[in-house]
Amino acid sequence: MSKERRMGVVGIVVEQRDQVPKINSILSSHGDVIVGRLGVPYRERDIAVIALIVDGTTDEIGALTGKLGQLSGVQVKSTLVTR
Repeated sequence: MSKERRMGVVGIVVEQRDQVPKINSILSSHGDVIVGRLGVPYRERDIAVIALIVDGTTDEIGALTGKLGQLSGVQVKSTLVTR
């Protein structure tokens, strides 16, 4: 894969709140590509939504989203652009 840096947004929907410690651990271990984070508990639907602003190579961002996507009850979508 390319070493070209990209920036973008990663959306995370957490349906199983017991996954939050694992999510936080993954985000912490990939903190070098995370520029900003917004977390919103959506109580009416009993979910949490996390939006990340990321900046890194496709390999780095793919590693982050791949690990998150493997968690049960966690949905991940990303949109990246070339900067």
